[in-house]
Amino acid sequence: MNPTNDATADDTTQNTDGFPEQFGRTHRFSLGVPRGFTVSPDGARVLFLRSTSGTDPVSRLWLYEDGAERLLADPLGAGRGETAGDRVPPEELVRRERAGETSSGVVSYATDAQVRLAAFALDGGLRVVRTDGSPPRRIPTAGPVVDPRPSPDGTLIAYVSGGALRVATAEGTDDRVLAAPDGDRVTYGLSDHVSAESIHRSRGYWWSPGSDALLVARVDTSMVRRRYISDPAHPERPPREMAYPAAGTANAAVSLHLVRVSGERLAVRLPREAETGHPEGVWTDRSFEYVVSAAWDGHGPLVSVQTRDQRSVYVLAVDPGTGGTRVLSRAHDRAWVALRPGTPLRLPSGALVVPARPGGDSQGLAFDGLKTPVGLEVREVVGADGDRVFFTASEEPTEVHVWSYAATAPGGSAAVPVRVSEAPGVHTAVVGGPTVVLDSRTPQGQTVTVLRDGSPVGRIAVLAETPLVVPRPAALSLGKRELRSRLYLPSWHRPGDGPLPVLLNPYAGHGMQVVLKVRSWWVAVAQWFAEQGFAVLVTDGRGTPGRGEAWEKSVHGDRLTAVLDDQIDALHAAAARCSALDPARVAVRGWSFSGYLAAAAVLRHPEIFHAAVAGAAPADRRLYDTHWEERFLGHPDVLPENYERNSLLSEAAGLTRPLMLVHGLADDNVAVAHMLRFSAALLAAGRPHTVLPLSGAGHRVVRAAGSLLLLERDFLRKSLGVEHGGPAARTPGRTPES
Repeated sequence: MNPTNDATADDTTQNTDGFPEQFGRTHRFSLGVPRGFTVSPDGARVLFLRSTSGTDPVSRLWLYEDGAERLLADPLGAGRGETAGDRVPPEELVRRERAGETSSGVVSYATDAQVRLAAFALDGGLRVVRTDGSPPRRIPTAGPVVDPRPSPDGTLIAYVSGGALRVATAEGTDDRVLAAPDGDRVTYGLSDHVSAESIHRSRGYWWSPGSDALLVARVDTSMVRRRYISDPAHPERPPREMAYPAAGTANAAVSLHLVRVSGERLAVRLPREAETGHPEGVWTDRSFEYVVSAAWDGHGPLVSVQTRDQRSVYVLAVDPGTGGTRVLSRAHDRAWVALRPGTPLRLPSGALVVPARPGGDSQGLAFDGLKTPVGLEVREVVGADGDRVFFTASEEPTEVHVWSYAATAPGGSAAVPVRVSEAPGVHTAVVGGPTVVLDSRTPQGQTVTVLRDGSPVGRIAVLAETPLVVPRPAALSLGKRELRSRLYLPSWHRPGDGPLPVLLNPYAGHGMQVVLKVRSWWVAVAQWFAEQGFAVLVTDGRGTPGRGEAWEKSVHGDRLTAVLDDQIDALHAAAARCSALDPARVAVRGWSFSGYLAAAAVLRHPEIFHAAVAGAAPADRRLYDTHWEERFLGHPDVLPENYERNSLLSEAAGLTRPLMLVHGLADDNVAVAHMLRFSAALLAAGRPHTVLPLSGAGHRVVRAAGSLLLLERDFLRKSLGVEHGGPAARTPGRTPES
């Protein structure tokens, strides 16, 4: 077999000894990467966040202007006045966890409409900085600050403190409450857990274009069950309480309110439930329990809501004078209505951009009576310049490109999508006027290019470290479903060497792909495991994005069977094509959903899978949150068989292979209760297994990431009877087929 490599690398043996330590200290190669771009409407200024190197964990605010970068706010500069993290409020720590933030310093910011003024929170205090070169200023506040946002005209700063939405002038005067909590478990201006974690709506308030009012979310968690996250390594510390709505239990009550800066307040009258057209099912809940998006543009507030059973989504125009709503768009689906990031979007003309349903499997956009062509798989709307919409989409699942599309072409002819990005890889963008900031990840690495009127005018530096291992993935399309896969072999492996133990290293879950034409941290990890003596196979199967709604929704009602079948099909097809794979020695590793998949693999198919490492595995689906879990399995009281069929606990007695369970004890996404209940079931059944608790670690392991790789490697080697990897492990064997 002569597969095509995504990246060119020489055949010399790689020195990988330092990779695990590098993996940990670079926070999975995320440090030094620019992010959080904001482009001014005239395209002249670009603000962004980045640390100063690939090992610097302190994020700073930067300005790109006239082809050059300039530091706007350095949290380590003079006048900071506190030790990092001493006064970060709990609400901000929760917001960072939901956003996957692993750095410190300036980790988020917001600007006025012209991108002349930026506001950010630092150690609980409020800072503002202007782009004219003046230094940052601290603004006195009534308490620790969360999510500060300037008004569009730059005269006011809104922020949340103690669950209340407050506002002050940009000069630091007239601080006052706009919306105060009217209950012990009520907040204004913040997102609830489900909206932030599963819907990805991180914001809780939105300014009016006239800077005279705000659309504000009120969140009441009084009916939501509580969880308590403790730190067993520090028993003297009290546990942290959180409102976590597990599948089948009560959600937070989210309502919207129009709050004027002058103090008047008006409730938005959201519809209570979906009407005609809502698909029925064994379990149906028409109640609009989810506010999935909100904005306030030149036409007024724009809101979208989703039913509890996720089969209907309404897009609503809100009358800012009365609080009444008018339905602009309805979407229904018998499984669930997919939420496409960046939609709905209303253009200056008033045209509404929403996901289109062309009648086939592909997913497009519709606006102003037009639809993007069938076969162009739309991923996200990233912005607009006038009535020209910019979005990301795929023609081939392993690549994502930036496209633009307008209602009409010059001369009034029919418009066609125009591809903005060129190089094979995964691209996204941020738009402001004639400027597009193109963020590109390719097999060669990551670049950020500033385009003006379609032409490159500069670059924003990416300071991330280059992994010590050079990825050498072979691109494969396997089986009757043409499963997109990547095979990683050791650089030292030669034709004629003996077959290698196989390690499956997928994600394979909803909402994420890992088989992409990029050089990412997971690609580097796969190659590192290959250098340790494994043939590493990575496959995206059914349920993953990029191949149409039917492909994504094939896991409806059963999250494991089709996904596991695809991993097995890919394994058999790859072994048939390449004799470097030894199907008699197969292991699987994963984290979160793929940890769940890894454990299921050795439970259900011990004849195929001989060992597994399952990290942060959601073993009991009833413990996961409402929006995410009910999307696939429905309500557990109505469809208990779905939850039973997808639970690992009921299958614990079937374990006959080595299994390592790894879990962070501070994980508030996939609670450590998943691992503890699974381990207890295995113990009750008399099934030996290994448990590795990670003290102080959340769902995203950072500090211990490198050491964990070494522990996993050693466990897998021992379980598969591999004494060591590397060139010394070569044994005579079959020559790979060509």
